[in-house]
Amino acid sequence: MVLVFGMMPACHHAGEEHDHDHEHHHDAEQYTFYSADFELFAEAEPFVVGQESKVAAHLTRLSNFKPLDSTQVKISLIVEGDTVTETIDRPEQPGIYKCTFKPTKAGCGQLRVEIMQPNGISVVSHPHVHVVANHEALHEHEHEHHHHAHAPSNAITFTKEQSWKIDFATATLRSQPFGAVIKASAQVLPSQGDEREATATASGVVLYSNPNLVEGTAVKAGQQLFVIESNGMADNNMSVRLQEATSNYTVAKSDYERKQQLAEDKIVSQAELQRAKARYETAKAVYDNLKGNFSQKGAVVRAPISGYIQRINVTNGGYVDAGASVVTVSQNRDLFVRAEVQPRYYSQLAGISGVNMVIPGDNHVYTLSELNGSLVSYAKSTDLDCPMVPVTFRVCNQGNLLSGSFVTLYITTRSDRQALVISNQGIVEEMGNYFVFVQLTPESFEKRLVTLGATDGRCTEILSGVKEGERVVTRGASMVRLAQNGAALDPHAGHVH
Repeated sequence: MVLVFGMMPACHHAGEEHDHDHEHHHDAEQYTFYSADFELFAEAEPFVVGQESKVAAHLTRLSNFKPLDSTQVKISLIVEGDTVTETIDRPEQPGIYKCTFKPTKAGCGQLRVEIMQPNGISVVSHPHVHVVANHEALHEHEHEHHHHAHAPSNAITFTKEQSWKIDFATATLRSQPFGAVIKASAQVLPSQGDEREATATASGVVLYSNPNLVEGTAVKAGQQLFVIESNGMADNNMSVRLQEATSNYTVAKSDYERKQQLAEDKIVSQAELQRAKARYETAKAVYDNLKGNFSQKGAVVRAPISGYIQRINVTNGGYVDAGASVVTVSQNRDLFVRAEVQPRYYSQLAGISGVNMVIPGDNHVYTLSELNGSLVSYAKSTDLDCPMVPVTFRVCNQGNLLSGSFVTLYITTRSDRQALVISNQGIVEEMGNYFVFVQLTPESFEKRLVTLGATDGRCTEILSGVKEGERVVTRGASMVRLAQNGAALDPHAGHVH
């Protein structure tokens, strides 16, 4: 696979000065290239015919903005068909490849970098590398460049070594569809199949099978939770009923087995044998039911499903009537999230395109797709007592949603309206004003005041302050701000040229 990188517009001038205090040659030239997979930031001493020039290439994977650490690369300087090439098996340190060129021709050439990938070679090729014939021509070139290039007074240095150590990313601003956003508070509710009630099968006194049974305890389907004792009661005494069922079962079984033998000798008719069989099966069914659900002490209450105790509706030693709810077991897996939105948004609900969810105490903003969720329904009418429109989504719990808790939803809608948007992680706030960091080079950033529009919880619309095509920090903006304030690590620490 061959990829061709183009130079970033902000770095068009090949001779832009690199404002570092650490050791490197004066007027180092900088080149920035991007593809779908890589960022390449190259710094080079000016190319002069017959003179050695050192080149330091910083290679970053755009998938995670971490350095390329163990891949072979080939770097070439090509001027009017004359090629000087150096192959580097491994970086001097992760992400930094160094080489030295001695040009033999002057003119406008290209810097070519070949990255040896498992699935092929990725080629980085830039056609505007200037090679001068001598030092007099170099001074003219530098004078012309300095006349046109001026770094902003508020430029912030943040080296590749620093950005590689943190959660960092940049992206080019592009207009994209950004519809209306409905922000609403929502409650997490159990779905119909996620929660089950266990009811008392008899009246009596409740005894806990496990004294440590509390809300939140994990249980398995069929696990014994309570016994409802009715031994001291005149009515519905389960001990008496179990003894009676045992006696009836024993008698019916004995009678049926005896008549089976008599039927073989033609002493009893088949009709009488069938009646004995029916009495036996009825007595056995009653006996098996009582034996499985009742003990000598009373009725047994078992967990209807595997899950967690959601609610316990009885106290140990308390009285309960037959049919009353004893315990609620929830799997806390498939949940409903129900929001109530203002009626003025009703016309937009048919165009819901997604939902972003903010859970209190969780810094991550979840999308509906991350939670394997979907829109269940939204009401087509409102109640006089509550003129809000209920909107319900089904989600799969990732382990941090609690039934009954509240979350914040950003409901996004489809729209053809185009807007510039940036990740919320790329916005910093100071004294009520909002800023983003525009990339000048991969190691230099400009702090820019912006005006914000709507937000969907993950991204925010930028109304003014930046332009389409500019590259901005989308993750790690707070660390760039620390570098501006001088509170970050030494920006030149560990930098190699």
